[in-house]
Amino acid sequence: MAEPSLQLRLTQKLALSPQLQQAIRLLQLNRIELREYIQEVLDSNPILERTGEGEPEPGADSFDQPEASAGTEAAADDGLSEWDLGPTEGEQWLESNAYEGFSGERQIEDTSAGSLGDHLLWQINLSHFSPVDTAIAQAIVYGLDEDGFLQETIAEIRGSLAPELLVEEDEVLAVLHRVQRLEPVGVATRDPAECIRVQLSALSSDKPGRDLALRIARDFLDLVARHDFDELARQTGAAEEALATALELIQSLEPRPGARYDNRRDEYLVPDVYATRAGDEWRVTLNPENDPGLRLNRYYIDLLRKSGGEDAEYLQGRLQEARWLMSSIELRNQTLLRVSQSIVDFQEPFLEQGELAMRPLVLKDVAEQIGVHESTVSRATTRKYMLTPRGLFELKYFFSSHVRTKGGGTISATAVKARMQILLDKEPAESPLSDQELSDLLGQAGIIAARRTVAKYRESLGIGSSSERRRLFRRRSMAD
Repeated sequence: MAEPSLQLRLTQKLALSPQLQQAIRLLQLNRIELREYIQEVLDSNPILERTGEGEPEPGADSFDQPEASAGTEAAADDGLSEWDLGPTEGEQWLESNAYEGFSGERQIEDTSAGSLGDHLLWQINLSHFSPVDTAIAQAIVYGLDEDGFLQETIAEIRGSLAPELLVEEDEVLAVLHRVQRLEPVGVATRDPAECIRVQLSALSSDKPGRDLALRIARDFLDLVARHDFDELARQTGAAEEALATALELIQSLEPRPGARYDNRRDEYLVPDVYATRAGDEWRVTLNPENDPGLRLNRYYIDLLRKSGGEDAEYLQGRLQEARWLMSSIELRNQTLLRVSQSIVDFQEPFLEQGELAMRPLVLKDVAEQIGVHESTVSRATTRKYMLTPRGLFELKYFFSSHVRTKGGGTISATAVKARMQILLDKEPAESPLSDQELSDLLGQAGIIAARRTVAKYRESLGIGSSSERRRLFRRRSMAD
């Protein structure tokens, strides 16, 4: 039997202060969420109040006055001035580019009505998820598009949880499978085929036609899409009656899990930052509405000085909370401004010449230029918008993977798509260009793009295959 002994071990652990946790949270919120969060704090903290309505009270501590500066200094002492958040992980157009007098607040639509995301989060909160699994599930929900499909990779989901949670890929996959079984079944899948497979798997094993339908969904869904039922019967070897039952079952399913939810309402997007040209330079400025106009209430500050015991302890806690919030908001704005300016510096050719001049850009490029972690850049660019002379864009729009060129250089995927769009706009309607022909034409321009890459870009542009475009032309010709 081993004798008990004492051992001294040296380990390193990442501990996040409450201020840093709040700063991380505020950075990833969009304008509407930030406004709601600030209002919640105002409702619960008597020391914090808004400015801007009438003249400030005599002696009041404004957000820009010394009391707020003291809060910022206090936050800096807690490590907020140089924050490194650890690993993480649509283009919209505006007809007018007039920046002055832009009234954003009146253009925001209330989107508080129940959506697919709200419905899923409600189910997650009521399910038996552990705290860690709940955080993973919420990250998955935030990665869904309006159709309910998962747009983020497992690596991106893991990254978005760091540094608060360091989880393995298997953990994310396990939670993903649970989320896919929530209502509507098939949500958080990657494409309609996977969505149908998940819905079929959730059915009872004795459901007529289930097994054959699963096989068809796994291997022969393209034949179903082409209505090539003779070839489908030959490939599966199924009897006509069994095949009809399986197909009827597949057709009863919903290939878009978010279809029943009204996720396509009109949204009036408000820029978080403006990009303007001043002489030979491009400058980025914050939307003035990003400043919530907060100050400390002088009455309660005086009361804190005079009180003692539990009252003083309570007010001291609220004062610290108020200062943390004010300094965190200021830090959020500074980080957003630095990230946006870096993006503009990288993508100056795009602002001047358009999509054909878009440069390849990844999070690491911006992170290295401004001296923060990639996760900081990821949070700062999610659901934040920049108004430029070319339109209103989400900050993530400016990031693009690259395609190699024959000269040994690289070109952004956005620029390649723009070139493809030009070629497709000029193609003969009666003889559309195939993906291979598009690949060859890009190659003549010095761009190395395989046929599969061209097909992926074409689909992302919402353009059908050459055969589909040819059928569409024939139908229009017959209609004329």
